[in-house]
Amino acid sequence: MNIKKNDVIEVEITGMTSEGNGVGRYEGTAIFIPDTAEGDRVRAIVVKLAKNYAFGKAVEILTPSPDRIETDCEVSRKCGGCVFRHISYNAELKIKAQRVKDALTRIGGFENLQVEPIVGAQMPDFYRNKAQLPVRADADGNPMVGFFAPRSHRIIDCGGCKLSPAEFEEISAVFTGWMSDFNISPYNEEQNSGTVRHLYLRKGFKTGEIMVCVVSRVFPVPHTDELVKRLSEKFDCIKSIVINVNPQKTNVILGERCVTLFGRDYINDYLCGLKFKISPLSFYQVNRDQAERLYGLAAQCADLRGDEVLLDLYCGTGTIGLSMAKSVKKLIGVEIVPQAIEDAKKNAAENGIENARFICADAAKAAVMLAGENISPDVVILDPPRKGCSPELLETVAGFEPEKIVYVSCDPATLARDMKILNELDYSPKTVIPVDMFPRTSHVEAVVLMTKR
Repeated sequence: MNIKKNDVIEVEITGMTSEGNGVGRYEGTAIFIPDTAEGDRVRAIVVKLAKNYAFGKAVEILTPSPDRIETDCEVSRKCGGCVFRHISYNAELKIKAQRVKDALTRIGGFENLQVEPIVGAQMPDFYRNKAQLPVRADADGNPMVGFFAPRSHRIIDCGGCKLSPAEFEEISAVFTGWMSDFNISPYNEEQNSGTVRHLYLRKGFKTGEIMVCVVSRVFPVPHTDELVKRLSEKFDCIKSIVINVNPQKTNVILGERCVTLFGRDYINDYLCGLKFKISPLSFYQVNRDQAERLYGLAAQCADLRGDEVLLDLYCGTGTIGLSMAKSVKKLIGVEIVPQAIEDAKKNAAENGIENARFICADAAKAAVMLAGENISPDVVILDPPRKGCSPELLETVAGFEPEKIVYVSCDPATLARDMKILNELDYSPKTVIPVDMFPRTSHVEAVVLMTKR
């Protein structure tokens, strides 16, 4: 390696990582440079050396990339949320689509698999219907809310976040004002002391209803009557104000106990024509509009006739399965989180869906249990967490011999790995559709249809 730390070099950026860093080569060595775009030529200082690569920091853009745009958020790099805010949205979509294709080739071994065009968002900003904002004291001891900087617990003030609705910033200002006026102490993580840990906000984008949830280390919280007064008088859209109690010294945000201070203990929203009650502990897709598109694509892949048994593994609160329930003979949803299963049952009842059964169990164990009941699903939906599915679960699913498997993925690498296993179990990929659920961030989803050979 012919470069040293603190060398100033000129580099042409020839690629982008999934984390939004530009990649170039200098005298044969790969160098990763944040805040650069493919096509940039930059002057950079070398800040870190590894065995076969280096990291740099751009000090001057010599020739800008055609993809480069003016960053409209001063803290996007500090908070680590928006890694693509310095390039156009079309350029971001190309990177994400290529990431899916590369994973399928390198990890899955699928050489000539056709990948459909990526489904981008019509609204790439202000789409998040949820914000979990840590509350800490600033250098002067005043309460502040924001986001944790990447790989740290240092708070970044993210007022005016481009991903959240405007009401969230206004509510946060009223909230911190109340904390200051009544000397409500922010949480001290090191000492497990103080009162307020997080401000947790949720919005039903279709209904406009907002929930304010204050996560507190202790209960009761003093002067909450004044907080309710200030929030309810200023914001007609607030339909629920809740205290969530979490006394544990933990990184887990929510505790198990919720106490409603104002309005209902839930808000309403509509997704795929269904009504959902959203409580503090409920899972609900962060980007509602793109979730509708994602679920629509999953239903398109399933191509249901009306006489099938549909098995929805990792069903959460039932949203994806319930959106297809009226197109099948029977829906069976499986989820390991008890609260989610209770919410799924309530959501089914709320929407008059009577052909749904929900099981609280680990997906692999539930699959074995259903096999023991001689239940043979015609279509299986897999919507696993980022780590994907275990080989044992995939073998059990293939053992059902369903006609179709619809895989909804939130990580291209584990998707490709699991598709390779399913391919070895006689399931061929027919359709792959990347979906951008979280614009400006590093994440990309995909919907895949695999059919029995």
